[in-house]
Amino acid sequence: MTSLQGTPDLDELTITIVIDNATDTLSSIAPGLPQLPEIAYLLSGISPTGQHDGHNCVVAFDHLCVACHGFSALATARQDDRTATVLFDVGPYGDVWLANAERLAVDLSTIDVLFLSHWHWDHSGGITTVVAAIAAARDHAGRPPLVVDVHPDRPDQRGILTPLDVFAMLPPEPTLEAIETAGGNVATHSDVHVVADHFLASGDIPRQTSYETGLPGHHTWHGDQVTLDTGIHDERFLAATVRGRGTTVLTACSHAGVVNVGLEARRLLPDQQVDLLLGGYHLAGTTVEDRIEPTMHDLTNLVTPRIVAPGHCTGWRAAAALANAYNTTGYAPSVVGTRYLLNAS
Repeated sequence: MTSLQGTPDLDELTITIVIDNATDTLSSIAPGLPQLPEIAYLLSGISPTGQHDGHNCVVAFDHLCVACHGFSALATARQDDRTATVLFDVGPYGDVWLANAERLAVDLSTIDVLFLSHWHWDHSGGITTVVAAIAAARDHAGRPPLVVDVHPDRPDQRGILTPLDVFAMLPPEPTLEAIETAGGNVATHSDVHVVADHFLASGDIPRQTSYETGLPGHHTWHGDQVTLDTGIHDERFLAATVRGRGTTVLTACSHAGVVNVGLEARRLLPDQQVDLLLGGYHLAGTTVEDRIEPTMHDLTNLVTPRIVAPGHCTGWRAAAALANAYNTTGYAPSVVGTRYLLNAS
């Protein structure tokens, strides 16, 4: 079966979190949640160093991923005998991404597309290092060049005017030329389009709610020209539908508002429940925390995701509210190294 937007209903979708702000491999996961803690597959994938009382002894804690401020998720989709793997963002540091990918035993040559959600350094900073490594792996495996899907409206730099009357600046954004030099085949898209035959990318996310008004104090630099840019309209999300489950939405920061993200996903993929809403909800900080209460109301009443998986820039206050609302059966927070295993039913 194929959705109205031309993407297939998947048999299987696996998402691995390569970069996130938090690490937590110890908290229990409720039965029925399609989530696997990092330690579980480390213990099954590392050779034991010995045995005690009939049990294997596996040294695993030196293999745990490193958390940092940013986000990156690796999504592999399967329909029948066709598969596609998309890397959603890379996080800020290329060396951290590569080290985590090695710990997670990621085969770099299988990554078909690197999809950059938006131009913010905590999502894009490591891109040239990561592109170079993936491009080399694909070339060695005899596979086509890596496609790097980006929004065409690339800023030179961005920053936020803080309550301290100082701009907190993100480092300069990587250039398209640098990405291509690293081995990426850059494709620019601002509209809704299919990615790697299995995923659907949004365009500009419509602003429907009254309270999700962007990121206060956010500015964009293009050369010497500086503009107030609270909307960050270059941000895009990625979605895929698993047969019998519904739509998984990967959202990096939800600068348009996570409710608006969910509503747009439902519009693009109608007659499908939002199954998993995964990524940054951007509800941390004094300028946005008053949105937590209306966000909770509209998520539960309008978007109605089956599972919420907040991470990155969501903040502990919003995460606590989400955990309370969805309890253990619908709350599966994004932490570095965790995996989501979504199978058709």
